Amino acid sequence: MAVENTGAGLQLRSLIKNSGELELSLVPVATPEPDADQVVVRVEASPINPSDLGLLTGAADMSTARSSGRGDSTVVTATVPQAAMKAMAGRLDESMPVGNEGAGVVVKTGSSDAAKALLGKTVALIGGAMYSQYRVVKATDCLVLPPGTTPAEGASCFVNPLTALGMVETMRREGHKALVHTAAASNLGQMLNRICVKDGIDLVNIVRSDEQAKLLRDIGAKYICNSTSPTFMEDLTQALVETGATIAFDAIGGGKLAGQILTGMEVAANKTVKVYSRYGSSVHKQVYVYGGLDPRPIELNRAFGMAWGVGGWLLLPFLQKIGPAEGQKLRQRVAAELKTTFASHYTKVVSLQEVLQLDNIAVYSKRATGEKFLINPNKAG
Repeated sequence: MAVENTGAGLQLRSLIKNSGELELSLVPVATPEPDADQVVVRVEASPINPSDLGLLTGAADMSTARSSGRGDSTVVTATVPQAAMKAMAGRLDESMPVGNEGAGVVVKTGSSDAAKALLGKTVALIGGAMYSQYRVVKATDCLVLPPGTTPAEGASCFVNPLTALGMVETMRREGHKALVHTAAASNLGQMLNRICVKDGIDLVNIVRSDEQAKLLRDIGAKYICNSTSPTFMEDLTQALVETGATIAFDAIGGGKLAGQILTGMEVAANKTVKVYSRYGSSVHKQVYVYGGLDPRPIELNRAFGMAWGVGGWLLLPFLQKIGPAEGQKLRQRVAAELKTTFASHYTKVVSLQEVLQLDNIAVYSKRATGEKFLINPNKAG
């Protein structure tokens, strides 16, 4: 293949200043020469996940966003509320690259046989700074995509697929038989449904609208509860009785939902107890918070006995816990089912320059279900 000029490329940067201002901009970045075991990837697809937004926009109030300049020189600024500045202390005045995962084509390699074998291959990768036109990574960090797979199809094959598989694996390792998932109509939620249907696992889906419920029903989901319905607690409890689910993964984070889930689990568990206990059922009920769509404090009403837990769950610590061999098994399943179980859907493909357009920011910064953006850093602006 022809040698591509990879000397430099644009990279999207996020900066939060000590003055309380977010600044988003595009910066020309030199592409290092790859070491023997490295490759240069022309990034052609990278999703905007909620975890990416946590770095991209931080705690800024994006309703205050304003733009100056044009094209590659566009700069977007927004105000970070003073009350949120303490949480941003670790990144103040540091220009940070964004983008957890992506996919593209290997256009240059180092001298090792493993690196040279990847030349011209379409690969997926993880490791940050993916909202860049070029990325230099180790050959061993690349996942070669099956023949005929486009970068767009492989762009989301790490964070959401491995998170969904990690939830199921956590359920199994901790001795539960079914699980609950909130914000369940998301891309991740749809993947989790397809895994559970395929593997014969009962899954209770919590959504926020009838439209989201229909979306899940159309892909085979059986247990769906709408948190905005006046009968939500009755519906949730009945689903928990039927499934026996005692572990939940919560993307919402704040508010009453975690406590409502634990309460429903307790009611379901007490329907089969033989002896009353003033301490509640002895069945352990667990909610893992893995997202923060609602930034408010978590409210627990303590109507669920004493056998319960609320904790955090993140993908990378989970992968470290299970070890490289088990993690590789999960990656192999993702590669094998990339166009079926782990297919992702996007509402819009944007260039790096278009990421900075205010009308696009207004959409993707809402983190709304069904509004997932894909960035192609090499798309003309």
